[in-house]
Amino acid sequence: MKLYLSVDMEGITGVPDHTFVDSSKHNYERARKIMTQETNHVIEEAFRKGATEILVNDSHSKMNNLLIDEIHPDVSLITGSVKPYSMVQGLDAGFDGAIFIGYHARAAQKGVLSHSMTFGVRNFFINDNHVGELGLNALMAGYYGVPVLMVAGDDCAAAEAEDLVPNIVTAPVKETISRTAVKSLTPKKAGELLRDRTALAIDKRAEIKPLPSPDTPELKIEFMNYGQAEWAHLMPGTKLESDSTTVRFKAAHLLEAYQAMLVMTELAMQATSS
Repeated sequence: MKLYLSVDMEGITGVPDHTFVDSSKHNYERARKIMTQETNHVIEEAFRKGATEILVNDSHSKMNNLLIDEIHPDVSLITGSVKPYSMVQGLDAGFDGAIFIGYHARAAQKGVLSHSMTFGVRNFFINDNHVGELGLNALMAGYYGVPVLMVAGDDCAAAEAEDLVPNIVTAPVKETISRTAVKSLTPKKAGELLRDRTALAIDKRAEIKPLPSPDTPELKIEFMNYGQAEWAHLMPGTKLESDSTTVRFKAAHLLEAYQAMLVMTELAMQATSS
C-alpha cells in the first residue's frame, strides 16, 4: 500500500494565529515541531496498518517547514518551492490513497486562519462549484484515481471534507472559536486521535472513492480587489468579468487548471492592497 501525505500548517494542533505559521514570527519554531510530530503520528500508524511506501509533501508557504532530521526515516519528503504542482507535488496514479494533514477551511468561511492559497482570493470555483485548497487538492487526487482517505485539521476543515468526500475520515484536532482563536487538544491527545483516525481511514479505504475529476474544467477566481484581478488577467487565455473582480480560465484538463490557479494567484500578489 502506497500513501501520499500533503501537510499544511494552519490546521496543526494548537495553532491559532499567524505568529505560528509565519517563519519570521516568534511561535513558528514551536509550530513546525508540532507539525513534524503530527506527521509522524500518521506515518507510524500507516506503516503499522500495512503501508509499504509513503511520500510526504510539505505544503505550507515556502514548503520547507517539516524537520527532516526528526521525520520518520522510512519516508521520502518533498520540500521547498517552487513546485509545479504545489500542495500535490509528486501525486500520481501509483498511490492507493492520500491523507491531508494540518488543513484549514476555504476563504470567506468560518475556520482557523481560513483562506484559499493566498489572502488575495475570496473564492475559487471549478465549473461554478465552490472549492478551497482542500477541494482543489482532492480533485487533483481524483484526477489520478486516488481517494483522499483522511483530512486532519480544525473542525471547519473537517466539516468541509465531509461535505466534499463521502465516507471520508476526519481528525479535528481543534475547535474554532474565531478565525484566530481555538479550543485545542494537547499534542499528546491529538496524537492519539490522529493514530486512531489513520487506522480507521485505512480500514475504510475500500468505502472511500476518488473525487470525480471534471473534463475541460473552467477555473474561476474571485479576488479581493480589482488590482489583483487585473494582474491575474495578464495570464493569456483568461477572461476578466466586467464590473467584478472575477477572472475565468477554460482549461484543457484539471492539471492545467491547477497550474493556472498557481500562476494567477502569484500574479495577483503583485497588486497592492490600497
